[in-house]
Amino acid sequence: MLDDFLIRATLAGIGVALAAAPLGCFVVWRRMAYFGDATSHAAILGIALSLALNTSVFTGALAVALIMALTVTSLSGRGYAMDTLLGVMAHSALAIGLVAVSFLQGVRLDLMAYLFGDILAVSKSDLAVIWIGAVAVMALMVYRWSALLTATLNHGLAYASGIDPRREQLILTICLAVVVAVAIKVVGVLLIVAMLIIPAAAARPLAQTPESMAVAAAALGGISAVLGLRLSFLYDTPAGPSIVCVAAGLFAMAMILGRFRAA
Repeated sequence: MLDDFLIRATLAGIGVALAAAPLGCFVVWRRMAYFGDATSHAAILGIALSLALNTSVFTGALAVALIMALTVTSLSGRGYAMDTLLGVMAHSALAIGLVAVSFLQGVRLDLMAYLFGDILAVSKSDLAVIWIGAVAVMALMVYRWSALLTATLNHGLAYASGIDPRREQLILTICLAVVVAVAIKVVGVLLIVAMLIIPAAAARPLAQTPESMAVAAAALGGISAVLGLRLSFLYDTPAGPSIVCVAAGLFAMAMILGRFRAA
């Protein structure tokens, strides 16, 4: 079955959607959309370093994404606004990565490939990395769901319940770095961010509880991946952007449905 490239691409898209759904909900609730964007952009530096050191893209992207996430978490609340820190670090990492690659003899960084990915070229080993990362992230999110939710709702309530909000923030950033690292090579920076934010935003007006919103986001992300790949196959359009277009269409439909329910 895995010899069919379209099935591998579909499974990769569903794996990314499942891992991104609960994370995306917290990104929406905490208004951290720029954080996901900045982490994925900083991972470009990891790709550049992996090319320079002849190591795997996953290792380089994960290392830089983790450093980025940990640094921003430790510096936040120390005189600089979060969006300022993210802007400085994301664009600095991207620029340093591109400059570093320019010094390497015989190495060229295909930036478009990493922005939009090539989900149709997913290999069996790529698929294994995506699903191992997705299962690990989902397991951690389920294990810490209650604490993460409490810390998101109210810091005072979290402290009163014996929960450290900064520790929960750190867990979120680590999960985000893992999702970016496992998916960046095959689905690209833009698709990772889109799969984090759009399905969660679309699920918001349809859900009554946080848990149902996470489930709805996973379902919408999976539907976007399957329909987007199908449309790409039928009309010969770019696979990654096609998935994002379907997700955007679902978001528009969810907004309209939400307006009717509220009326």
